[in-house]
Amino acid sequence: MEQKIFSGKVVVITGAGQGIGFEIARQLCLQGASVVLNDKDTKLAESAVARIQKEDGICLGLAGDAGDPSFIQKLTDTAIEKFGGLHIAIANAGITLFGDFFTYPAESLQQVMKLNMGGSFLLAQSAAIQMRKQGSGGSILLMSSVTGHQAHRHLAAYAMTKSALQMMARNLVIELSPFQITINAIAPGATI
Repeated sequence: MEQKIFSGKVVVITGAGQGIGFEIARQLCLQGASVVLNDKDTKLAESAVARIQKEDGICLGLAGDAGDPSFIQKLTDTAIEKFGGLHIAIANAGITLFGDFFTYPAESLQQVMKLNMGGSFLLAQSAAIQMRKQGSGGSILLMSSVTGHQAHRHLAAYAMTKSALQMMARNLVIELSPFQITINAIAPGATI
């Protein structure tokens, strides 16, 4: 029997009820990973988990706000309690709130920053603490966007947060490398 690439690996992924996050979770499960899948929408999370489990994937759903510090810690704790550790963390959750710069509401700015930057930072931090404790390295992936390096009308706030993730990844290479923890940011475009 062929060894699966991610056998024995435990993954936490936020914003994975649909789209890119879902497919990443699915592919990891198909390759042997045990995944804690998060989405803010309970029905999306449950549906995503059911689809993955139909393909014999080991996947557990946890609905909640990936911008909430206590919930982020719960994701890490759940991975440890249910699967015995944490090897990969993927900060995929994010929101896009379009708006003209001149009239963009402060509340929208706070929402975008809380989830896109704050949630990603805190998931990376929580995961890295656990990975350092385990002493066997790990991998963290941040989901940036093409808008992090290409200007688009009415996306100033979103673009700012996605650009910040690229810089965060660069900075954390210095802090995480001594513990064999890799960190990367990828910048996909729009998907259907």
